[in-house]
Amino acid sequence: MHNTIDQDSLQPLLDRLAEANQSFAQRFPGDSALRQPVHTLYGGANLYKPGAAQKIAELARQHMSAYAPDAETFAQNLNITDQPELAALVFERVQAKLQNEPIEDHRADFEDGYGTRSDAEEDGHVESAALAMAKGLAAGNLPAGVGIRIKALTEEAKLRSLRTLDLFVSRLAVEAGGKFPPVFYVTLPKVTSVTQVEVLCATIDMLEKRIGILPDSIRIELMLENVQMLFDEAGDFALRKLVAAGNGRVTTVVLGTFDYTASCNIASSFQSHTHGAADFARQMLIAGLTATGVNVCDGITNIMPIPPHKGSALTPEQTKQNQMTVAAAWQLHFDNILHSMRLGIYQGWDLNPAQLPVRFAAVFYFYQSGLQEAQSRLATFIDKAAQASLTGNTFDDAATGQGLVNFFINGIECGALEESEAEATGLTMAELKTRSFVKIVEGRT
Repeated sequence: MHNTIDQDSLQPLLDRLAEANQSFAQRFPGDSALRQPVHTLYGGANLYKPGAAQKIAELARQHMSAYAPDAETFAQNLNITDQPELAALVFERVQAKLQNEPIEDHRADFEDGYGTRSDAEEDGHVESAALAMAKGLAAGNLPAGVGIRIKALTEEAKLRSLRTLDLFVSRLAVEAGGKFPPVFYVTLPKVTSVTQVEVLCATIDMLEKRIGILPDSIRIELMLENVQMLFDEAGDFALRKLVAAGNGRVTTVVLGTFDYTASCNIASSFQSHTHGAADFARQMLIAGLTATGVNVCDGITNIMPIPPHKGSALTPEQTKQNQMTVAAAWQLHFDNILHSMRLGIYQGWDLNPAQLPVRFAAVFYFYQSGLQEAQSRLATFIDKAAQASLTGNTFDDAATGQGLVNFFINGIECGALEESEAEATGLTMAELKTRSFVKIVEGRT
């Protein structure tokens, strides 16, 4: 058999394909190899003191002890009583998580969670928070990720915002003896232009050089909080342009759910985590940022599991009201987290220590619920060396194989899964830690 088209005639077309394929690979290099936290805990910078993470962790443990002292109560509060064995396993692992790593990522907030204060007062809180973080760094007890949220770079707040950034980073570096947290974020809220991101990036560049810390020590998070920022003035998709303006520093884009839905003219009584407008924004974030190396983070549940009645001398009716209030807030937060994870968003915000048990409960429940199927499908993939396969009635391809690798790595990192549960697929931890299905298959074939 002979080709009708000779190689010389075909080569220009092959070159065009090569150029297009390389362009795609550059724009979508795949998920970041860096660990993505399952949550970020925010709190007012005025409350950020030495040992803040440890104090918050203790409050979270006390809350769980008070309102979920056993697996049965835990399951009732989360409305998962139909799976008692799964609930008991999740309960056990949440308890361990609250002991071993109760906070994965922590922010000292100088924006909505802090409010508007005088310059002198904010300067004081910048100093005290920087000193507290430096002490945590020296003691080795900071969460894996830390950082600050500055004010928006609006005309009214831009000078205050950049002053806070400068003072905090400068003081932290000095007090830490030139060292810096290995994972440090600056969160920029209410982004309205590419220029704001460029200015923040340029400011950080100057800070790193003049303070003498390593380049790219500071990462940037951007917050999507208004619908106008999905598209630019030309009608083009704006999110990737905002990320590109960060010159490689932007690692996460956060959806500010309630500000975003408010910007869509949705009445406050109808705003919610699961509103269709918020889901539209989530899908746009996923469509625009998946495989770019930039993580998507979801917003808050604004109903806190805080009991209305305080003290130890409560009436039976007050105790019942407390339990019902906490259980309702637990179920709402649990359902919201699962809603986001089922859409493909695996990180979200928490605002209160009492939300931490629910955060880990939902994340662990998600991974444990899908564990058996994921084990079977990934094992089949590996056995067939990445060829398309049929497991039960689910048809898989190599892209799904990468998703299954991510499932196990992410589940292990947050404590939802144990290494032995991943190794039941027939893979070794060394293979999984490559974070690449293609590399795993290449190593075996």
